[in-house]
Amino acid sequence: MIELVIDSRRRDLGGFEVGRVLPFAKHRTVGPFVFFDHMGPVDMPAGVPRSTDVRPHPHIGLSTVTYLFSGEMRHQDSVGSDQQIRPGEVNWMTAGRGISHSERFDGPLREHGGNMHGIQAWVALPTGMEEIDPAFAHHVGDEDLPYYEGGGLKARLIAGTGFGATAKVKTHSPMVYAHWELTAGARAGLPADHPERAIFIARGEVEVDGHNYVEGQMLVLTPGDTVAVTAVRDSTVMVLGGEPIGERFLWWNFVSSSKDRIEQAKADWKAGRIPLPQHDHDEFIPLPEDPPPPAPPM
Repeated sequence: MIELVIDSRRRDLGGFEVGRVLPFAKHRTVGPFVFFDHMGPVDMPAGVPRSTDVRPHPHIGLSTVTYLFSGEMRHQDSVGSDQQIRPGEVNWMTAGRGISHSERFDGPLREHGGNMHGIQAWVALPTGMEEIDPAFAHHVGDEDLPYYEGGGLKARLIAGTGFGATAKVKTHSPMVYAHWELTAGARAGLPADHPERAIFIARGEVEVDGHNYVEGQMLVLTPGDTVAVTAVRDSTVMVLGGEPIGERFLWWNFVSSSKDRIEQAKADWKAGRIPLPQHDHDEFIPLPEDPPPPAPPM
């Protein structure tokens, strides 16, 4: 029933710490999901320094999805988007052949402080669609993001298909992405609708197949099994999965089925050929240096 348990690893992004879950050496992807960061929970002070913001940076070959449980962020990108991200909303950016964006704490958090908690995931584009035009979409409300409540469970379908519903977020391969809030003792079932699936515990503690799991753990599930999840304490759980998309290479913010394409993206960012966000173009994150070559033998 549970193939693998992945514990998140702490990463400092320059003043803001996350728990990195994917990629993981023993299981790099779950369906099309190639990257999964758990942001917070953390209490941000009023006047959050701008050094904590994520300055403009590039992507290729993927869609990013930012989903918040609490807090607020401002997204700006090179196709002209300028959008606040609030809890329960879906911020879906498709990089395709190349896009840049920034993520800043402009708004209530910078002014007044508050709790910040959420997930950023990357969904790889399938072969043949990696070079599509960049695009951005923002979705709010039950009409776009199907919602269910009952028996101590609150569930929202963020993207894809699952549980008899389909979200209106435009995706490019079969997938499921959902948010569960369970009160202590509540039970939820995850059907075997997709060949690869996992659950991530963002808060609390759950029991699966007679064992307890806690915040920061991702449970990669065996294909073909219907899985029951019971909340030991009030819990926040993310459900993710879908059809695998084949091998992908990741370097910094670039995802591709081709190493040569990643080399081209490096050169494009370094030469300024990927445009900066129209409303946030005065600074950017430079291309990281490649690791130094190994020392020659003595």
